[in-house]
Amino acid sequence: MTNNNALIQARNLTLPSRESMLQREASVTSFWNNNKKLLEDAWGVWETENKDSLLIPDDSLLDPQLRKAIHEAWENPEKESNVSDLWEEIIPGVYTTQFFDLERLAEFREYLEAAVNSQIPARPPYGIQLNRYGIMLDPRSEGHLAAPNFQTFYKDIMNRYMRPVARLLLGTYGYDSQTFGFSIQYNPDKDRDLRPHTDASAATLNININLPDEKFSGSQVDFYDSETGKTVQTIFEPGKAIIHRGNVPHATHPITEGQRSNLVVWLYGERMQIPRGNSNSYSQFNNDTPSVDPNVNITARERWSIPNEPKDTFAPF
Repeated sequence: MTNNNALIQARNLTLPSRESMLQREASVTSFWNNNKKLLEDAWGVWETENKDSLLIPDDSLLDPQLRKAIHEAWENPEKESNVSDLWEEIIPGVYTTQFFDLERLAEFREYLEAAVNSQIPARPPYGIQLNRYGIMLDPRSEGHLAAPNFQTFYKDIMNRYMRPVARLLLGTYGYDSQTFGFSIQYNPDKDRDLRPHTDASAATLNININLPDEKFSGSQVDFYDSETGKTVQTIFEPGKAIIHRGNVPHATHPITEGQRSNLVVWLYGERMQIPRGNSNSYSQFNNDTPSVDPNVNITARERWSIPNEPKDTFAPF
């Protein structure tokens, strides 16, 4: 098969019905598995064919202050306080900062819209409240956004940004070798809200990618503060991110007007191991493993490092 044929054949595939996807029918998994190589090839051809007009995403899209602090911390981990200073604590275990550069966010959105319009079959995150919009981002997921340049950008965000920040703010060291991600969109007529829940992650980074002129009403996010017993409400602003421990209960209010678009990425350990309980009481899904506190005796250099563990194939949904 030639490369051009890969793109043509991918575009001619007939997707499983939405009902069969929501029912997790075996034929759906077979469809994605049988066409995995074809779809990956097609994304590569799509990038090549559009190389003169398509953005190559990299961390220059991110907020300059955050980017500068992150780069300096990788060069000298003792400067990691410059990173933590950029994150505002909402409640214990929940922080927010400006993540994308607002002057570059439109370019990134155009890239994502071009990917959606590529006519290459992609899987929506139907494990999230039957969401009809969005796409899986991580290679462990069926039908993910396998465009090579996007995957380079995605891995850079996970390895060089999210993981050390999660270790620094949330103490996730030891439970963060594996990655997962998807995009999601809230609309008044469909996928309006998300009920109270916790995430199957050690850390969740939720990044709003609305442009400044894309207004929406509603869609506030509630976080439950276990220390005070109160619920704290926050609103996503364009380009801003919230990072939190997966075990912090949260919910999304109904959106009443406009649309809210977000990228959501997770970290967790091998075989989907995650911290359990509070920040000082960690265990694994495997009850034979004793509880440990990954914060004890962790150096700045260890926080600013990439795990040696290979990627596994477990996906939360």
